[in-house]
Amino acid sequence: MDIVNRNQAVPFITKDGSEIRELLAYRNSVIRNQSLAEATIVTGSATQEHYHLKCEEIYYIVSGTGRMKIDGEIRDVGPLDAIGIPPGARHKIWNTGSGALVLLCCCAPAYENDDTVIVE
Repeated sequence: MDIVNRNQAVPFITKDGSEIRELLAYRNSVIRNQSLAEATIVTGSATQEHYHLKCEEIYYIVSGTGRMKIDGEIRDVGPLDAIGIPPGARHKIWNTGSGALVLLCCCAPAYENDDTVIVE
């Protein structure tokens, strides 16, 4: 049984500039076809606009507020919002709040830096 506590997951910075704690993926569990991570976007910052060649993503906002851009469409997002991002869709998220923007990021297949293409 694989159980990873968030506090045991070591944070790292992804290619798009967000701080990630990978909770479950092939690197640390029996999970092979997807990954689950917690991302933190600090106040006043944003990810770099990017897309993934293979990966589809779901962002689930846990806390904070932001602005999400997917293929040119921009919407405000906040707690309990789930956002679908298909492969190849250019996307970026800004923290527009006064505290950290925290979201869960589900990727299938699992997140890889090599699958991330920065466009700005």
